[in-house]
Amino acid sequence: MADTLIRGATLVTCDAADRVLRGDLLIRDGRIAALGRAKAGEKARVIDGRDRIVLPGLVMAHVHLCQVLMRGMADDLPLLDWLRRRIWPLEAAHDEASIRVSAELGLSEMLLAGTTAVLDLGTVHHHDVVFDACVRSGIRAVGGKTLMDAGAGVPRRLKESTARALADAEGLERRWAGHASGRVHYAWIPRFILSCSERLIRGACERARASNAIMHTHAAEHPGERSAVRSALGADDVVLLRRWGLYGPRASIAHGVQLTAAQMKRLAADETRVVHCPSANLKLGSGIAQVARMRAAGVTVGLGADGAPCNNNLDPWLEMRHAALLSSGTVGPGVLPAREVLRLATIDGARVLGLGHEIGSLEVGKRADLVVVGTTAPHAAPAPDAVSTLVYATQARDVEHVFVGGRPVVAAGELTTLDAERVVRVAREQAPRLSRRAKIA
Repeated sequence: MADTLIRGATLVTCDAADRVLRGDLLIRDGRIAALGRAKAGEKARVIDGRDRIVLPGLVMAHVHLCQVLMRGMADDLPLLDWLRRRIWPLEAAHDEASIRVSAELGLSEMLLAGTTAVLDLGTVHHHDVVFDACVRSGIRAVGGKTLMDAGAGVPRRLKESTARALADAEGLERRWAGHASGRVHYAWIPRFILSCSERLIRGACERARASNAIMHTHAAEHPGERSAVRSALGADDVVLLRRWGLYGPRASIAHGVQLTAAQMKRLAADETRVVHCPSANLKLGSGIAQVARMRAAGVTVGLGADGAPCNNNLDPWLEMRHAALLSSGTVGPGVLPAREVLRLATIDGARVLGLGHEIGSLEVGKRADLVVVGTTAPHAAPAPDAVSTLVYATQARDVEHVFVGGRPVVAAGELTTLDAERVVRVAREQAPRLSRRAKIA
C-alpha cells in the first residue's frame, strides 16, 4: 500500500492533551506514521489539507444494522410498544436478502458520514450476513447476534432456547473473531433483561470473559421499562446485570437514562462503560441521560445512534450536536463542552469497543482510521475553532475522505467499497417485502 500524505491540514488529535495541530499527516502501512511535518515516498498519494480538518474516525458505539431497512416503519411509539408491535415482528421476518441490504444501507450511510467503527447489535438470525457486509464495506466492526430466550411479546422465531442461543453465538465467534481482515471482533449481546433469563446472561458473560470479548446490552433506558423490570424482578436492571456478570472494562450498557447517582458510581468503580444515544432517547420519550454527571463520576461514555427506526438517522454529527445541546439545555452551557463531546465520538467510543489502544485518536503508531472534512461551505465557515466547528457546525455532507486502517473507503465524497446507488435500489425493493412478511401495515 502506497503512502498517503495529507498536507497542511488542521489536525484535531483527541489525544490525552487534546492537541490541535497545523501540519501534515502521513499514513504508511495502515498506520499513522507522522504528524506535523512529514515526508512521503515518491509514489505517495497527496491530499490537500488546506481549509480541511483531519480527525480520528468516528465511533458509533451502539447501532442496529439489522434495523436500518425498518426506517420509518415504527414511529411515534414508546419503547416497549415499539419493540412488541413493530421491531420484534420485523426482525423475526428478516431473511438473508433483507438483512444483507439493511446492513449495507446502514454501512453506506455511516461511512459516508465519517463513521469508521461500530458496535453492532444483530438480531437473532443471519448475523454471518451482517459480518460479511461489514468486511466488504471496509468498516471496523465489533458485534454479534442478539441473545433472547424469554420475554412477553417476543415472537417465536426470536425466542431461542438458552442452549441454542449460546451455541449459535459460540459458532459465530469461532467463525469471525479471528477474521483475516483484522477488523471484526465478536461481542456477546444479551438484548435486555426482560428478554433474557438469568442463565442466558450468566452464560454469555462467562463465555465473553473466557475469550476476552466485549459484552453489551440495553439498560436503564425508559421509565416504563424500569418499572416493568422492577415489577418482574424486584430490582433495577443494572443491579441484576452486575450480579449476573455483566460489568467491567469490557462491558457496556446502552442508554443509561434512568441511572441513579449511586449506580453511576458503581459503574465507574467497575469501569463499565455507557453509550449515550441522544436522538433515540428523545424520539422514544425515554428522557435525557445525565452524561456530564456520569463523566464527573468517572464513567467512560461513548456515543451511538441506536436503530434507524428510533432515530431515524445514523449521523454521528447529529448525535454530537444533540449530546452537546441537551447537556447545555438541561444543566447549563459548558457543562459538556465541545472537546468532551468530540471525545465521546472518538477515543471514548473506541474504549467502549475495547479498541482505544488502536484507534480513536491521531497518534503515531495507531491505525489510520481517520476523517477529512471540509470547512468552506457556508454553514461551516469561517471555522475559527476547529473543535467547535466539528461539534456544532459540521454535517455529513462535509466529509470528503474516510480511511480505515489506511484504506480509503470514501474518496472525494464517494463510497469506494459498496455501490450506494445499488444498495438504495435494493433496499426500496426489500423494505415492502419485509413489511408484508411481518404483517406490518
